[in-house]
Amino acid sequence: MQINPQELAEGIRSGDRRALAKGITLVESTRADHREAAARLLELIMPYTGNSIRLGISGVPGVGKSTFIESFGNHVISQGHRLAVLAVDPTSALSGGSILGDKTRMETLARHPDAYIRPSPAGQTLGGVTRRTRETLLLCEAAGFDVIIVETVGVGQSETAVAQMTDMFLLLLLPGGGDELQGIKRGIMELADLILVNKADGDQQAAANRTVADYRMAVHFLHPRSRHWQVQVEPLSALQGEGVQKIWQTVEEYRQALGDAGEIESRRAAQARAWMWSETADSLLGELKENEAVKALVDQLEADVTAGRIPATVAAKQLVEAFLG
Repeated sequence: MQINPQELAEGIRSGDRRALAKGITLVESTRADHREAAARLLELIMPYTGNSIRLGISGVPGVGKSTFIESFGNHVISQGHRLAVLAVDPTSALSGGSILGDKTRMETLARHPDAYIRPSPAGQTLGGVTRRTRETLLLCEAAGFDVIIVETVGVGQSETAVAQMTDMFLLLLLPGGGDELQGIKRGIMELADLILVNKADGDQQAAANRTVADYRMAVHFLHPRSRHWQVQVEPLSALQGEGVQKIWQTVEEYRQALGDAGEIESRRAAQARAWMWSETADSLLGELKENEAVKALVDQLEADVTAGRIPATVAAKQLVEAFLG
């Protein structure tokens, strides 16, 4: 099938959901001809990107991310916005895509004409998954979605990757228990611009209030990501929709504060530069692995490194020298 990037770009800009789905499938493809068409498509839509607020969301399993995104998303849409939800799940290739279930859990959101939910692209490496998610984010912006949520599944390296492609990072916690009990590393806490204690309802209300108070104290000891913003901690009942309006208000305040300071613009510029070098490294590594001279050396060098006969640095130098010929 012949792909016309110009037609696809026009379809995406006109709000055609089928064109957007085709565009995302194209940027997720690893075929060489598709990568070329995808690069052209991204060039065409670039002038129409950047007009959204990009939100990263993370939390431990069972914290209620899907319920929160459904409740928050519906509120955001009721305020006149269009919402896209993307997922970064480096395990999806192995698990079959744990995020796929979220489309069924976010039932009202999934059916809303002003919402678009996209499961994580299959990819065994975090780098591969985040690369495609970045490109998908740009396509969604070009299609007119002005609030983009990038959800990360699990707690680990993916948080850092998501923080590096968004403007604001939201961390969801459960009532009670410290960081260790919730499996949250200090580094992840330091990524957060807004901490939400979910399930603040029923018999967990008191525990949630105590957790909010504890974290409000704790954030003063953390190094903030921005000198223009003090990390906020808020209670939330995603199930009952309580606190959702306040959270959206906080997002708007954050956007205003960092936008006025020029920090969102400078942060995105730094993200774009980092993305360029990441793409360069990925492309070079791909070329190197396919090089015949390199392939001829790999098995022996891997065996030597594994057996401890030579250090990895020496083996790497030999591979690079073989590649450069």
